[in-house]
Formats: sequence, C-alpha cells, structure tokens
Amino acid sequence: MESVLIIDAKSLTVEDTLAVALDGRKVSLAEEARNRVKKSRMVLEKLIDSGKVMYGVNTGFGRFAEIIIPKQEIKELQQNIVLSHAAGVGEPLPDEIVRAVLLLKANSLASGYSGVRPVVIDTLIKMLNAGIYPIIPSKGSVGASGDLAPLAHMTLAALGLENVRVEGKKISAEKALSKAGIVPLELQAKEGLALLNGTQVMTAVGVLALHQAETLFLSGDIIGAMSVEALSGSLVPFDPRIHAARGQRGQIVVAANMRSLLQDSEILAKRPVSRVQEPYSLRCIPQVHGADRDALAYVRSILEREINGATDNPLIFVEDEEVLSGGNFHGEPLAIALDLLGIAASSLGGISERRIAKLMDTNMSGLPGFLATKQGLNSGFMLAQVTAAALVSENKVLAHPSSVDSIPTSANQEDYVSMGMTAATKALKILDNTEKIMAVELLCSSQGINLRHPLKPSPVLRKVHSSFRKIVPPLNGDRFLAPDIEKAALFIHSKNLIGFLPHDIQIN
Repeated sequence: MESVLIIDAKSLTVEDTLAVALDGRKVSLAEEARNRVKKSRMVLEKLIDSGKVMYGVNTGFGRFAEIIIPKQEIKELQQNIVLSHAAGVGEPLPDEIVRAVLLLKANSLASGYSGVRPVVIDTLIKMLNAGIYPIIPSKGSVGASGDLAPLAHMTLAALGLENVRVEGKKISAEKALSKAGIVPLELQAKEGLALLNGTQVMTAVGVLALHQAETLFLSGDIIGAMSVEALSGSLVPFDPRIHAARGQRGQIVVAANMRSLLQDSEILAKRPVSRVQEPYSLRCIPQVHGADRDALAYVRSILEREINGATDNPLIFVEDEEVLSGGNFHGEPLAIALDLLGIAASSLGGISERRIAKLMDTNMSGLPGFLATKQGLNSGFMLAQVTAAALVSENKVLAHPSSVDSIPTSANQEDYVSMGMTAATKALKILDNTEKIMAVELLCSSQGINLRHPLKPSPVLRKVHSSFRKIVPPLNGDRFLAPDIEKAALFIHSKNLIGFLPHDIQIN
C-alpha cells in the first residue's frame, strides 16, 4: 500500500498530484507546516485586534475594498463571499480533477501566507481522504482573482452546503460530512477569501492535461515511425549530424528515437529510391515533434512551481507582521503555458493528419488507394482520414490563445484577467482530439505495414505492430471503423506504446 503523502507547501510534485488525482493516495499535513499556519493565524488575529484595515479581512471585496466592515460582521462577510461567488455554470469537473483541486488548495494554504486556521486545511484533507468531492462547475472563472467561482463551489461543500459526489452519487454535503464524521467549517476572518483566491482549479486541470500530453507526445514518435515504415521512407532525415548542427534538444531526442525505432527495418532497407527528399510530414518529424516536446517541458516547469506557490491575496508575512495586498492569484503564467500546451498538441495532431493523407494517396505511398484491399468495392480508410481532418481543423480554432484575451470584471477593479481556466479546459479538448487523430494514424500505418508483407518493419516496431494487432485486426474489407478508432485511442491513452521507447532517450 502506498504511503500517505505529507504536504508542506514546498515539496509537492506533479507526480504526487497525479498519485492523489488518479490513484486516490491519502494525504496528511506536515507538522512543520501546521506550526507555520498557526503562527500566521496568530499574526493575523493580532493585526485585527489592533484595528488595522486589511483588504478582505475587514473590508469589502473587489470594488467594495474601501468599505470597512465592523468586527462583529467579519464572520458573516466571509460566509457571504462564498455564497455570492458560487455562480459557476457548465458540466461539473470530473472526480480526478476535483481531487487535485482539494490537494492543491490544501497545499497552498499550508504555506502559512494565508492566515487561515489549521482546521480549514484539515477539513479539505479529510474530505479528500473520505472521497467526498465537491461538485465544481467547469465554467465561470476568468483566471483572476484566481478561480473564484469554482473555488466558491468547493468551499460551499466544506461548509456543509450544496451537494457533493460520493462514490459517483450525488448527495447533500451536510449528509456526506456527517457520515464521515467531519464537522462543517465555520469561517472566521479572511478564511472565505483565502479559500476562494488562488489558481488551484486551472492548475489541477493543467496537471491532468500535462499527464495526458506526456503520454501522447511520447507515443507520437512511435506512431510516426510506423508511418515511415508504411510509406517506405528514408532514414537520412534522422541522421544525428543534421540535428547536432542545429542543437535543439527536443529535436535531437526525437531523431534519436526515430533511429532506434527504425533500426534494422527490412522495409526501409529495400525501399525504392524514388524520392530525392521526403515530404515534410516525414522528413521533419524531429523538428516538429521535438519543438512540441520542448514546449511540454516548459509547461511542466510552470506547473511544478505553481503547485507549491502561494496564490492568495492578501498575504501574511509572519516575521514582519505585515499583510501585503498583491496579485499572486493572477493566472497569466498558467494561461500562457496551457495555451502553449494546446498549440503544441494541435501541432502534433496536424502533422499526424498529413502522414495519414500520404498513406491514403497511392501515388505517394505505392500502396492500394485508401489502404483498401479491394479498391472501389471497399473504401478502406477514406473516411477515417476525413475524421482526422475534421479534428485537426477543430483544433486550429481551439488553439487560439486565451491568454491574449481579457474582459474587465468587478466594475473595472479587476480590469485585466488571464482566462487561464479557459486555456486549461481548451487544452484538454485539443488533447482528446489529437489522441483520436493519432489513433487514426496508428490504424493506417499498421494497415500499411501489413500491406508491405513479406517485408518486415524494424524489430521494435514489429513488436508494436503485433501488440496492436491483438486489439485491432487488419482491415481485410470494409467494416464499422468508429470502434476501431476508439480502441486505438484507448491503446495510446493507456501507455501501451511508450514502453517500446528506449528509456535513455525519453524526456519529460
């Protein structure tokens, strides 16, 4: 059994987050962090007692920041911000993302910059460990002041209000908390604001998107190599001297992958010398896949910093006994990174579709048109390529960056926002589309390899092909292709391909 994850707002990793989100790993708060949180709370209460005016602690919110709230109404103020801000709409986020949200919010509060009591963090952790998941709508965040609406829905559940999901069933939060022996939170000064301010929802979506992307981008090299085999391509474009001359890291790694995957191929050894240069979709696999990989590495670096960041406002600095109002809740770092993730995934899908198109064209491939066994009577993969083309064009629309957009809110107090949550959810849609595009390429390249018989692909790709053929048989006549595409997509999604890559040249 996996050990309990101890969170301290310093050492949480992407892999830790995925272990909680996908595998349900249990969580606990580090004692060092608990002590830090207690000290922060003591400083905040001291400042409240001194009569110091602090945004969101004893003032209104947003444009109401100039209105001072009497001390006897501070608790009501914190309850009101949760109720008024829970205005999200759209499909609820899935449980795995909600688990990540609870973890990331607890970890951020554990930094000791937010001034909450330890019981606030404990309640989130208890809900997470008990499998009580707030129903968080997917729409309503503009990415500053953080994910206000989604996090308000999360907080409602911790207060025993609204509904939650337990074991896939919707029940009242009050009933779920009671059954688990968890006392609903009663918010005190600043705690409502601290729970709502932050980037934890867009970060949670981003971490799950990164996980899917890393599997997909690694799989892309293998699927691309299979298309090189099916199209009887050249090994020359993968010569290490070419890539060393440019020096781009991702490109060098992908070229090394291609050489390893295609080594000792009978198909390529017997290729007719009919093309002086390969089409870009084959020749430039290292340049395109490599750039996509480099983009992914940047996205990971941003997420790794954000999951341990303090994204609340205002922040309490214990040593100085100061409360400073800033803008760490602004999602621009994530918005730009997740836009880049969507663009990179769209690029990967785009070049994949071009290889599919080459496989359809008998003049380019030397194979039967549309890879059909009986041309005319059978249409082969004709419409599978059309589906891939449709998804590529949809991705082009979705890949328009959200981070260049902004719409003023809160009577122009919040006048430049990040749209980071939109970037995150768009990235997931693009990744799902790209996974289906690459599933079509896997089907077509596998068919092409079958049609090259008796020549065999490389030993590595022979194993890949054999493994895939246990899931989807060759297309010996027209059949219902949608289930084949779904099976191929699941084959990719389940990491069946990446085990065939040499471990020493994989990258995150």
